[in-house]
Amino acid sequence: MTMTKYNRSAATLSKNRTPDSVSPFSGMCATCVEGCIGMCEIGKSAYRGPELIYPQPFGIMTAASEKDYPIDFSHFSIMGSACGAYGVPADSEHAVFTNVNLETTIGDKNPIKLKLPIVVPGLGSTFVAKRNWDGLAVGVAISGCVLTIGENVCGMDDESEIKRNRIVRSPDMESRIKAFRDWQLDGYGDIVVQFNVEDTKLGVPEYVLTKLGVQTVELKWGQGAKDIGGEVKLKTIEKARSMKKKGYIVLPDPDDPQVVETFRLGGIKEFERHSRIGMVTEEGFAQSVKELREMGAKRVFLKTGAYRPVDLARAVKYASDNRIDMLTVDGAGGGTGMSPWRMMNEWGIPTVELCSLTYQYVDYLAKQGKYVPAIVFAGGFTLEDQIFKGLALGAPYVKAIGMARGPLCAAMVGKTVGGRIQAGDLPVYIERYGNTMEEVFYSGVMLRERYGKDFEKLHPGAIGVYTYYQRLAQGLAQLMCGARKFALEYITRDDIAALTREAAEVSGIPYITEVDKEEAWKIIKG
Repeated sequence: MTMTKYNRSAATLSKNRTPDSVSPFSGMCATCVEGCIGMCEIGKSAYRGPELIYPQPFGIMTAASEKDYPIDFSHFSIMGSACGAYGVPADSEHAVFTNVNLETTIGDKNPIKLKLPIVVPGLGSTFVAKRNWDGLAVGVAISGCVLTIGENVCGMDDESEIKRNRIVRSPDMESRIKAFRDWQLDGYGDIVVQFNVEDTKLGVPEYVLTKLGVQTVELKWGQGAKDIGGEVKLKTIEKARSMKKKGYIVLPDPDDPQVVETFRLGGIKEFERHSRIGMVTEEGFAQSVKELREMGAKRVFLKTGAYRPVDLARAVKYASDNRIDMLTVDGAGGGTGMSPWRMMNEWGIPTVELCSLTYQYVDYLAKQGKYVPAIVFAGGFTLEDQIFKGLALGAPYVKAIGMARGPLCAAMVGKTVGGRIQAGDLPVYIERYGNTMEEVFYSGVMLRERYGKDFEKLHPGAIGVYTYYQRLAQGLAQLMCGARKFALEYITRDDIAALTREAAEVSGIPYITEVDKEEAWKIIKG
């Protein structure tokens, strides 16, 4: 099994000179020769240095680990049945996949209804999120799901107004919230605002709760892509100085005369803005939750990353003790921003292992009569079979699946295809579907019927997200129908089976030939 690709990747726009002869443990060409221009990561690092830490091209892509983890969701199989039904009458007229109910709820005292069990975790100040926000926000809104505004949005906003080190206005934050609210499906979904260390210092929680009408907020401990604070690239020295003045870490120092001169000459072409890491304490966490509720938050979420098991235990226990409404657990390997590439590949607990630990912890608390929040699993989920397996792996505690790269991909493709339709410049493999929005987009006619003249206002990226979600909805309904589960609440851990002994040992899911073993032999023995 190839676990890792060293020293070359499309993510860093690097490759080996001798691709057919590479040292497996170092990633270097078997023969590294003088005279090579340096196409590999080592070679490019010789002239561009720290720029090679991050995936490229910056601002127009997302990235995910290339590491082949020992266990992933393909190592489980979904179990179907030939009899029975849960949630509908057990007859062939009612037990059809179009009768599957995919709605779910998240929250304790003030629950949010979702049309589909999908939550988009924090997409914050990265350029790829900002460039595609309208499509993503509107698409999630009209799908009746939850979308999270990630960290550092107010701090990165060039038009933000800050007085006495506190945010008083951020047009970017306001427009992101408005984009969702203007199209929000009645009674479904919500827009969530997430905070990190710098956001809290700037007073972002108070600003969005008291001035912008936000009702749901999320404390962030981390994410699956990295175990440091968030980072973005800055193209101008003015922006770099602005971010430094706001309290962020900026590299290289834009006020250093040597750096200024190097930037002027073109040796330095961009700056890095970094966030600080948080310092979690039980008392501090409880106080933060209390303060957010006092500010008016109806729901408080927590997102944690792929840290070591003791930190996951803290997240689960603190979320339980403080009656957090939703806990998102994000496995290692993916990212929508500028996470360091090697870190993305080489740190943290992978998704299946992290989800399995989460299940053990929350199941123990539940059996002790303790409160368990709605759990969301995230970390590389993209299609309906993975959604089903994630829900089953964490049943009955997992209420939704977190997905960011998939919806963002759909938003980007929708935007691109919509633009090509408007320009009359469709490639042949798309033009075969037609030349209009209604012809090319599967959901086009349905959305035009729903929104009438307002259809013209729909961002093409939003149509892309909605159409992608409709595929996920039908695919998930079909899988659930085959398992004879006609509502999400009926999905259980025995709806999946492990295909390897290692997957069974890690997850606690039975090996495939041991599923139903006792019941099957009872039938055989009569």
